Amino acid sequence: MLDITALLLAAVVVAVSASIISRKWRWRQVEKLPGLVALPFIGTTYIAFLTKREDRMRKFDEVIKKFGPIFRSWIGPYPSIMIQKPEYLEKIMSSSELIEKSTFYSFLYPWLGEGLLTSSETAMGTSVNAQNETQSAYVNAICSISELTIKRMIKPWLHTEFIFKRSSTGKEFYKQLNILHGFTKKVIRERKSARKTNVAQIQAPQEDDIGRKRRVAFLDMLLDASENGQKLNDQELQEEVDTFMFEGHDTTSVAMSWVLMLLGHHPGIQEKVFAELDDIFRDDPKRRPTTHDLNNMKYLEMVIKEALRLYPSVPAIGRRATKDIEIGSYKIPEGCLITLNIRHTHRDPDHWPDPERFDPDNFLPERVQGRHPFAYVPFSAGPRNCIGQKFAILEEKTVLSYVLRNFRVETVDRLEDLKLIGELVLRPMNGVNLRLWPR
Repeated sequence: MLDITALLLAAVVVAVSASIISRKWRWRQVEKLPGLVALPFIGTTYIAFLTKREDRMRKFDEVIKKFGPIFRSWIGPYPSIMIQKPEYLEKIMSSSELIEKSTFYSFLYPWLGEGLLTSSETAMGTSVNAQNETQSAYVNAICSISELTIKRMIKPWLHTEFIFKRSSTGKEFYKQLNILHGFTKKVIRERKSARKTNVAQIQAPQEDDIGRKRRVAFLDMLLDASENGQKLNDQELQEEVDTFMFEGHDTTSVAMSWVLMLLGHHPGIQEKVFAELDDIFRDDPKRRPTTHDLNNMKYLEMVIKEALRLYPSVPAIGRRATKDIEIGSYKIPEGCLITLNIRHTHRDPDHWPDPERFDPDNFLPERVQGRHPFAYVPFSAGPRNCIGQKFAILEEKTVLSYVLRNFRVETVDRLEDLKLIGELVLRPMNGVNLRLWPR
């Protein structure tokens, strides 16, 4: 028995030593960067899984304040370089070579495949009914999947698919995944059926009687491309639908929540928004906004952009260094993961005076003109920027203009009491509690 124990201890010592030696030899350039002490196998992820879920963002902020604006962390055996200065982001985001997503996006492959996110209303021509069904199985499944994905990321022993599938986390992940895939398959199936019974509508001219382009749901565009399997097979079709269903609702809904929360805390700014809307809709306060109306919502757009500065829907994105690259005074070797901390970029005091203050005037044309182009990147930038950003802003203007024309908003919670979680999207731990007063 003692021999077996001694053998096991020896094996552990050898494995730990090999892990340390391998890390120091292969990634010696990385070790020159500041950062937390890294442990064998788990790296620096202990800081996350030893911290309560609701406190992780605060703890991460403390680490960035101590080691930023560039430092290294270890996600298990993988080095990740954390950056936040706009000048550093520009080097990554503007590159046509450094476009490969971080290794950890592969954790989303079972859900989204290798669709647009990993390789939005309307967009699919169907409704999730999240407003009427507050316990929507689809919406709840997305929240669960997001939490479980982060849980897997910070626990290196769950990185291997064989172990993950057999863990309680993995079993719950795939249970929720069945709900998501079941929903999107139903959406596709019903849309295909509807197309068969409305052939005349599908084959209608691309323009109406006065020459305007007819609106086509994004799902119909995908189905047109997948007819007879010529361009998109069924698997590829579902991956794109899953991606757009997620990206098209979760990011914009949370962005609108932040806008309302901030306006509830700043009644003077809220009244300026209302005055602009009152002027636009003076002829008919109840009518639907036109494209012309949306384009005239200049101040509301500044408010939306400022909310996205303070609370970007996606607080960080990842890349993989496909070649050696110099950032700051450090050489980052090929193969490293690079995490771009957008939320902290947006609060860089070198580029944003009084960065913690909610000030829509930050987006006055004269201020924008003199600012570093990568100091504000809520939709990323460069070759991999978000293709839906214009649609997202229009969607938010449409919904928010309805709410703010009809209600005065008060926020129940204090900003300093909100617990932030950054699980794929940035959201308050317990949602946003508002009071709405009819105007």
